[in-house]
Amino acid sequence: LGRDPRTDTGVTRLIGLVPQQESVFEPLTAHRFVALAATLHGLPEPGAAAARMLETVDLDPTDPRKLPAYSKGMRQRVKVAQAIVHDPHVLVLDEPLTGLDPRQRADMVALFRRLGSEGRCVIVSSHVLDEVERLGSQILVMSQGRLAAAGDFHELRALMDDRPLRVRVRTDRPREVAGALLEGGTAVGVRLDGDDAFELDTNDARALAHALARVARDRGARLFEVHPLDADLEGVFRYVVER
Repeated sequence: LGRDPRTDTGVTRLIGLVPQQESVFEPLTAHRFVALAATLHGLPEPGAAAARMLETVDLDPTDPRKLPAYSKGMRQRVKVAQAIVHDPHVLVLDEPLTGLDPRQRADMVALFRRLGSEGRCVIVSSHVLDEVERLGSQILVMSQGRLAAAGDFHELRALMDDRPLRVRVRTDRPREVAGALLEGGTAVGVRLDGDDAFELDTNDARALAHALARVARDRGARLFEVHPLDADLEGVFRYVVER
């Protein structure tokens, strides 16, 4: 934003915050709480703005109950409503999906992505890595207070060229398939996992895909599942913090 919040308090009107901690005023209804935020930001019609934002997060603005009567997920949505009521340029979300059920999580993810697509900067802090993967286009990995990595998580995984990709394969002939992949040089390490699966390490995922299909066909093996174990954000996170 090019402004210093330490000397320019007006910059706070350009920022919306959803804190992780419970920070709602218990004697208030949801509508009154969000309307108070709208008033503090100088909106001309705080009541109408509050009603619109509560409807945006799928809450009833006419609900007469006080905030302590709401579930944790409902209170979380109230916090989101107050954070976006003044249409901020930057939205900071600290564990914003806490307490939400699966449908509410999906709705919130869609809302955050829409807010970002409209030109806002949406910053999400979360320890639930699959949620971060769904929410973010750019990812910052922090370890012990320092920036450990930054970028798209697929790009970060591509940088992990000093460690093989680990893949789990389920098949009705795990020993035969694993042995053939080792013999052909596609796998650099194999570990059997029960009677119908094995894990392998490979330095070339593309070559593995071709070799696995060929080996299964030649040996009459049925493939039930092929799943990369560290090609997701959690794998990237473990890698960058353990380096």
